[in-house]
Amino acid sequence: MKKIVVAVGLFALALSTAQAQKLTGAGATFPYPIYSKWFTEYSNAHPGVQINYQSIGSGGGIRQVTTGVVDFGASDMPMTDQMLAESKVKLIHLPTVLGAVVPVYNVPGVTELRFSPDVLADIYLGKITNWNEGRIAKDNPGVHLPDQKIIVVHRSDGSGTSFIWTDYLSKVSKEWASGPGSGTSPRWPVGVGGKGNEGVAGLVRQLPGAIGYVELIYALQNQINYGAIRNSAGNWLKASIPGVTEAAASIKQMPEDFRVSITNAPGANAYPISSFTYLLIPVNGNNPENRKVLKDLLSWIVKSGESEAAALSYAPLPKNIVEKELNVIYSLK
Repeated sequence: MKKIVVAVGLFALALSTAQAQKLTGAGATFPYPIYSKWFTEYSNAHPGVQINYQSIGSGGGIRQVTTGVVDFGASDMPMTDQMLAESKVKLIHLPTVLGAVVPVYNVPGVTELRFSPDVLADIYLGKITNWNEGRIAKDNPGVHLPDQKIIVVHRSDGSGTSFIWTDYLSKVSKEWASGPGSGTSPRWPVGVGGKGNEGVAGLVRQLPGAIGYVELIYALQNQINYGAIRNSAGNWLKASIPGVTEAAASIKQMPEDFRVSITNAPGANAYPISSFTYLLIPVNGNNPENRKVLKDLLSWIVKSGESEAAALSYAPLPKNIVEKELNVIYSLK
């Protein structure tokens, strides 16, 4: 009987310890499909470990991790020097995968469209307001464009996807750069807002004449048409894993802190609206057991999770970045 009592007690102790290993994270919707898959797989392989990730947008993730509310944050926008300096928590950036932001549209009767960089900028500036406008027609010879008003859709929340989109527009349009500029929550000249990549995709599907921007997987999952863009080399490209990978290859020397932009990258086949997405990891933590789990989770993602990226239309990290990142993860306390 004593042995049974002891065994039950030890089991209860082990169970309570395992239940205490809960990680909380919040942030970007851009990588949510693959993060959801990774976190579920890791939890299934490690009974007792629970990972709760809230897909609330990069802005929300940055706010929560910099104030110590969550164990980790997630953002598609690298934090600025000022953001890092003002954070209550010392943070490092760890890239996880690469992805593409695509222009999605709902134009009745049109399934293939091409967008010049200046045309995209001027649509979002409110200077091009109709689908049969001459500059859109010039990019799309032979396509019957309806006489229909363009409904511009953008994010309503602080968004890393918006940062990637506006970072690109700022590089290809002087007027955009000197006006709204790049950021997670710019002052949009025109349009209606949707919350998350999901919200933007939903509005574009519902509104004939709409144009928006989402991470590639959301366009594919929602079966929304998305356009080709003329890249910096002058080639028309639709988003693809090879195109995103070539954009990443334009970075010859990755900075020590991994903060980098690869929009409008050089390269014949580089997709122009590509980006890394990051986990924001506190350098120190108050819970040693949770830190052990977090460190193991990060190494598992880099060593095993990357192999699943392509199945969800993300590009895995280049090998040289994987090696560099593992050294950083192993050095975490």
